[in-house]
Amino acid sequence: MAYHYAKFGAQIVITARREKVLQQVAEKCLSMGAQKTLYIAADMSSDSDPGKVVDFAVDQLGGLDYLVLNHIGSTPFSMWEGDVQHLEWLMKVNFLSYAQMAWKALPSLEQSKGSLVVVSSVLGKLSSPFVAPYTSTKFALNGFFGALTHELAMKNSNVSITTCTLGLIDTDSAMEKVKDVSHVKAYPASEAALNIIKTGATRQRDLFYPWYTYIVTLIRDFFPDARDYAIQKSYSYTP
Repeated sequence: MAYHYAKFGAQIVITARREKVLQQVAEKCLSMGAQKTLYIAADMSSDSDPGKVVDFAVDQLGGLDYLVLNHIGSTPFSMWEGDVQHLEWLMKVNFLSYAQMAWKALPSLEQSKGSLVVVSSVLGKLSSPFVAPYTSTKFALNGFFGALTHELAMKNSNVSITTCTLGLIDTDSAMEKVKDVSHVKAYPASEAALNIIKTGATRQRDLFYPWYTYIVTLIRDFFPDARDYAIQKSYSYTP
């Protein structure tokens, strides 16, 4: 997404935990046409870092037009074995930090008639095996930002919220986790990123990418036994 924004000539602030990687991405963004690219290393499991990132971006850019929330914490692709401590940590990274950053950014986005772009997953609408901690955080995201969308509309806010429901995307980390386990087709990350940017820029409420995520969301409750059978058969598992 940062590279696509760079091609559009945007001013960008990016964040992640590894400063060296951030520096490399920032340099590439500048070479691709970004007006300005800044970075700040941060840990989204921290109580204070999510707010610091937004403060840094507002201070350095003089305001925000978009806040794109797309970070996730690492979690095993395996059956849940009762690790509540990991679940709490992941909820902090994948959900609570999103709420923190959104709240911190709202005053600036209100001034610019800007947009919140929240990257979620089809696993926030349809439960699946091997991802109990992850899917719980995505269900939380959808519920929270769905409610916030109503509240902003009732207050006649200038801020739009776009929720992006993604299927399996062929990032390196995702492919490594699902290899030899999932039979679901993966779709290109660059295309997903561009769709996210376009949907946020046009202030649409929802993005479903790829197409099947919309169909799944529509029919998920029609035939629950057939749905669950199909989900379970899309994975390789030997008890």
